[in-house]
Amino acid sequence: MGKKHLILIICLSIFFYFGGAPIQDLGSENQIKMESKIYLVPVGDIEGWILNALNKQLEKTFNSKVEIYEEMELPLDAYNQKRNQYFSTHILKKLHTIIKPGKQDKVLGIADEDLYVNGLNFVFGEAELGGHFAIISMARLRQSFYGLPEDETIFLERTVKEAVHEIGHAYGLGHCPDPDCVMHFSNSLGDTDRKSASFCSRCKQLFEKLSVRR
Repeated sequence: MGKKHLILIICLSIFFYFGGAPIQDLGSENQIKMESKIYLVPVGDIEGWILNALNKQLEKTFNSKVEIYEEMELPLDAYNQKRNQYFSTHILKKLHTIIKPGKQDKVLGIADEDLYVNGLNFVFGEAELGGHFAIISMARLRQSFYGLPEDETIFLERTVKEAVHEIGHAYGLGHCPDPDCVMHFSNSLGDTDRKSASFCSRCKQLFEKLSVRR
């Protein structure tokens, strides 16, 4: 056998050993990570730039495909005239009737109305712990709600944090004692501003375990 033939065989062997398998492994890994989907459902009229910004941020945070779903009308029977608020639990039930998510999918309703649940004056959001559905309210995340000049940057940061928080609940994560963790309970807007939009190391590890099981 000549030297040229021997070199060619060695090169081909190196290619198949180092060049083939890793490509297949990376492909299957990405397929596993991206097989779940997050649906963003506008509840009432929501500006497109907000939905697009959430789309990009949530895709990065959860490494999931994110799809903007068709708008759902605000259910009139969820409105409490005495409180001038909408009952978020009722809206969650309505979401069940318009979309049927897959086993690993999550659904996030996005409302620009003030929401409440029984026993609390208001909520930034609500989620089914370990379930499929969640909702956030952007009303109290706006500076204008408090009579201040609107600030889109601050507003979007708050919206992303609350969206990640509620989807985290849907994956099974509870509230975190770390005030910097996105899963920390926001008793006030100050708590939301103080925490980051990311999971702490403990919640990140727990999320990875929970997401693999599904």
